[in-house]
Formats: sequence, C-alpha cells, structure tokens
Amino acid sequence: MKDLSGKKIVIAGFSQSGLAAASFLQKKRARIFITDSSDNGKLRKNLEKLDSKDIEFEFGGHSKIFLKGSDFIVVSPGISKDSILVNLAEELGIPLISEIELAYMYCPCKIIAITGSTGKSTVTSLAADMFNRSGTRCFALGNNGNPFSGYVDCLKEDDLVCLEVSSFQLEHIVKFKPKVSVILNISANHLDRHKDLEDYFLAKKRIFSNQEEDDFLLLNYKNELLKNCQRQTKAKVIFFNTLQDRLFNPNQSVIFKLGDIFGIDKSIILKTFKEFKTLEHRLEFVAKTKDISFINDSKSTTVDSAIWAFENIDKPIVLIAGGRDKGVDYDKLIPLLKKKARAVVLIGEARDRIESSFSGCGIPIIKADNLPDAVKNAIGLAKKNDCVLLSPMCSSYDMFKNFQERGLKFKQLVMDIK
Repeated sequence: MKDLSGKKIVIAGFSQSGLAAASFLQKKRARIFITDSSDNGKLRKNLEKLDSKDIEFEFGGHSKIFLKGSDFIVVSPGISKDSILVNLAEELGIPLISEIELAYMYCPCKIIAITGSTGKSTVTSLAADMFNRSGTRCFALGNNGNPFSGYVDCLKEDDLVCLEVSSFQLEHIVKFKPKVSVILNISANHLDRHKDLEDYFLAKKRIFSNQEEDDFLLLNYKNELLKNCQRQTKAKVIFFNTLQDRLFNPNQSVIFKLGDIFGIDKSIILKTFKEFKTLEHRLEFVAKTKDISFINDSKSTTVDSAIWAFENIDKPIVLIAGGRDKGVDYDKLIPLLKKKARAVVLIGEARDRIESSFSGCGIPIIKADNLPDAVKNAIGLAKKNDCVLLSPMCSSYDMFKNFQERGLKFKQLVMDIK
C-alpha cells in the first residue's frame, strides 16, 4: 500500500471514474492535477464536488508542462492508447495506471473480476446478489457505473468485490490480481478503438495476467478463443457453459461455478435466479400499450447482445438500432432477423452501414432522424402483440452522452405514448 502524501498525481479524464479517483486521492493527501481534452459545464461541476482549492486543472487539451514531474497518471477508460495524453506520458517516462489499478493498491478483500463482450453487468449483479444472500457483504463495482475507487475505503477484509471490467480498464493495469477472473465471451467489439480482434482479445486476457496457482479463471467452454487460454495462465481453469450446464443459460452457469468455488448452497443460487430483477437498460420491460410491448435494451452495444435479446423474446420484433459504429459485423444478426423481425428502424451515424448489411433480409428497413422519430416509425410498423425493441448494437455517443441517457429517453417516449 503506497503512501501518496505529497505525490503529484495526474487524473486524465474527469468523468465518473476520474472524479472518484480524484476524491479518493484527496483522502490520501496527494497533490492532484486534472487534465481533460474537453471543457464543459459537467467537468466544472465535477470540480465543485471536490475540495478544489488545492487542485490544479487543465481543460480543453493536454500539455507536456502540465504532466511533467508526475509520479503517475490515472487514465480514464475513455482515453485510447494512441492519444496525445498517452504519447506525452511515454515521452516523459511517466507511468500510466487505470482507476481499477489505483483502487486495487488499497483493496483489503478478494476480488472477482468479470469481463467479456456481453453480459458483464448482469453477471456482476447476479454474483453480488448471490453473495449478499449467502451472508457475505459484496459490492458490485467497476464498469457498471460504480467506480472501484469510490468504495475502496469502506471495504473490509471479509468483504467481496464483484468487479465489472472493460478492455479499456485492463489496458493500464500493473499488479491488479483478482482471486477469480471470469471471461464470459469474446466477439468483435470496440474495433473503433482496438485495431483488430486480436488487439481487443489481448486487452481482455490481461485480466488473468497476474494470477497465481491459487487463483481461479472461469472460461466459456463454447467459445473457441477462450478454450485456448487454458494454456496461458497459472490459475486453476474452470469451464462454464459445458454440456453438463445445459439446463441453464451461460450467465447462470457462471454463477453456479462461482458458488462452487465459495461454497454457496445451491438453494441460495436458485433463489437468486428466481428473484433477480432485470437491470435497467438491459432487456428491461418498459410498458405494454396499444397491444405492443416495449423493451429497453439500450446497454446493447454489440451484435451479440442483440442476438441475446432476440433469443429471449418470444414475439415478432420491430428493432430500433444504430448509433456510433464500433466496427462490428452486423451480418451475424441476419438469421434471427429473417426468423423473428417484423421490421428494422435505424438511427445514428451507423444507420447506412447497418442498412447495407440488412438489405437482403426481406423485411422493411426504415431510417429515422432521431429516437423520437424512430419510436413513431416502429409503432407504425408493429402489429398487435409485437415487441418494439431498442437494442442499438452501437455506442450512444453520436446522439447521447451515454447508454443510460439513451435508455431513459426511450422510456420517456414510451410512457408519453402510454
């Protein structure tokens, strides 16, 4: 555990995780310098949430003179490896760490780290729910909107942390070592940021890079890329989603394996499944109106998550999709579109590319200017007992500040109609 008193530490990127890291470092009496390429009211409001009289900040860009002399830089997940900030840090020889690495330095309890292309938030919440029901205090933290560093000071040795981690957060770990690592699945994702699937997969595999023989690594047996990881780790490998797990979906299979590792009674696990409430923006039922069901799956930023939605909805679907393209293969959804889709309504920067992919499906494909227009079009295309599904397969940043805002807007539009 480091003594950070008096150290110059730069927070690069001042959104949610950056604010949490800055607040944590203030308690450690570090000298805090905040830099962000943007300059807006939200950033300045975040400053007001801190004791900012001793904080130096640089908004609207990154400069060498501001970074010079830093002991290390805490890098936001939103900053890419080829950014000006990273290049300047490397030129100056300043170490870069992620916010989860910073929190790990002070974490007194065991960590279950969960990553994958889809399903991270659901499995993280399910696991935390199971542990809490079993009598172990467990926190669901990380990429789910609860920054690790915002909670680390209240953790005790007997607690557990279920930590959702993204490829971006794993890029700048150093000693981060979970007791249990979970990789749910791997498919092409974030190719707007990672140069290719291999680069993306390498980032994901960093989750187990520091694990030892007494740690555990859970891998999806039906994902060929993941099966090969067995030879790349010192940890004990446990496969989930095997033939023996066929009575349960992959997410539930993971929870059973975690339960086995920690000795959780199966009755507690089954009760967790039965009473678990769907997370907001993840296949969330909004309302039924005009004999049409509306489901908010705004968290869907991959094709695989849309596939999951289609497989779990038993009605004809009018799909609303689109947003900022992440370089993924939309063609993978075509078999399910032909089988279950009534129509598709497209929005955002990716709408032309998605339209090109889906053009041979034999169903109506409509392009809308915005989400309100898309909802109106979807209702016009839907028939009695159909489902209008918002499952964008894209990030939200072309039209919204995040997927939460996109989902809330969709729900508001539906409720206005209702």
